[in-house]
Amino acid sequence: MNTKIVPFFSSLVLLIFSASLWATNPPQQKEKNKPKAKETAVAPKESKDKTKAATLPLTKVDTLKNKALAEIPQVTDSLKTEMNLKFKFYKKNAHASYYAQKFHGKRTASGIRFDNTKYTAAHKKLPFGTKVKVTNEANGKSVIVEITDRGPFSKVREIDLSKKAFMELVDNKNSGAVIVKLEVEDK
Repeated sequence: MNTKIVPFFSSLVLLIFSASLWATNPPQQKEKNKPKAKETAVAPKESKDKTKAATLPLTKVDTLKNKALAEIPQVTDSLKTEMNLKFKFYKKNAHASYYAQKFHGKRTASGIRFDNTKYTAAHKKLPFGTKVKVTNEANGKSVIVEITDRGPFSKVREIDLSKKAFMELVDNKNSGAVIVKLEVEDK
C-alpha cells in the first residue's frame, strides 16, 4: 500500500510546484501578424588603420526597415570630453591622493553627494566648480576634475581625487599618493 501512495504524493507535489511557477511567470503570448524586427550590430567600414576601426562605435540596424535606429553611446564623463578648455599653470610637484571608499555617498562641502566613480576632487582654496587638469609628472597621464569639496586635511597633500580619476593617473594601482602638476581652467 505504501508503494502506491508515494508516487501519488510526489506527482501531487510536482503539480503544485509547476502551478506556482506558472503563476509567477505566465507564458508569453505571441502577437500574430506582427513580424519581429531583428537588431544586429554593424561595424563601420574598415579603414586602413585597423586600430581606429576597432575604437569606433557600433550602430544598431533594423533589418526589416534597413535603417539605423540609434548609435550606441560610448560612456564617457563630461569633464573628459571638454577638450576646448584652456588651462593656466597653478602648482608643480603637488602631492595628490584619493578619497577613501567610506566617503562614497556622503555630502561634500559644496552640498552635493560625493561619488567615487566621477571625476571630482577636493582642494583647500580653489572655488567649487573649478575645473582642474591634474597631470602625473612621472608618466604624463592627465585627467580633468571638478572641485566639489574641501581638503585634504594634511599639510603635505595638495589635492584629493576621486578614486576613478586617481586610477587613471597612476600606473601602479596599489599606490596611494602621486606627485602631480595642477593647472586651473582659464576663464
